[in-house]
Amino acid sequence: MARSDEHNRAARERAREAILESAIILFAERGVSGASIAEITRRAGVAQGLVSYHFGGKDQLVAAVIDRWYEALFAIPQVEGPADVRLAGIIDGALAATGFALPVQRAVFAMQQQPSTHRMFAEAETRFAEQAIASENAVREIFRERGAADPPLEEIMLRTTLEGVFMKYAVYGDTYPLEDARRWVRRLYGLPEPEAGLPLQLAPRDPDARTRAAGALRDEE
Repeated sequence: MARSDEHNRAARERAREAILESAIILFAERGVSGASIAEITRRAGVAQGLVSYHFGGKDQLVAAVIDRWYEALFAIPQVEGPADVRLAGIIDGALAATGFALPVQRAVFAMQQQPSTHRMFAEAETRFAEQAIASENAVREIFRERGAADPPLEEIMLRTTLEGVFMKYAVYGDTYPLEDARRWVRRLYGLPEPEAGLPLQLAPRDPDARTRAAGALRDEE
C-alpha cells in the first residue's frame, strides 16, 4: 500500500474512533435522544458528514456503541486451570473490564433505560449470539465442575451480580468500593482472597464512605 493510501486509511480510522468515543460520552450524559449528530461531531472535531460515511446514520452509530460494549465484554481473557481458578478469573476479569470500559458502560446503562433502543440491543444480541452462548456455556461448565445443582441458574445469577456491580460503579464512580466488591463476590463463592488488587487506579476507600453520585462526576461537570 502506498504511503499516502496508508495515511488516508489511518486518518479515516482516527475520525471514526473519535466519532464513536464522542457518541459514547454524549449518550452517557444525555441519552440517545438528547445527543445530536452536530454535538457528537463537534466534540469529535470532525465534519458531520463523516457520521454518514462511517456509520450510515444515528441508529447505526448507536448500534456501533452497543457493539463496542459487547466487544469489551467478550474480550475478557479466559483463565486456565481448575474450576475455582477459572471462576475467580471471570470475576476479576469482569470487574477489571468495568473499570477500563467505564465510559461505554455508562452509555449502555443510560441507553438500556430507553425503550427506543431495546430493539437495537436485541439486534446486537443476535450479532453476538455465538460468543454469548460460548461464554454462558463456559461458565455453566465451571459450576457443573463445582457440583452445583443448577448450573444454568448459577450462571445467570453470577452474571446478574456482576452486572449489578457494573451499574453501581457507573453511577457512583470513585465512591463505589469496586475492589471490596470484587473480594465480596469471591467470598460469596468460597474463593480465596486475591493476592493483588485490580489493575486500576481506584481511590482509597474510607471505611465509613457512602456511595454518592457525585463520585462519578468529571472535573468539567
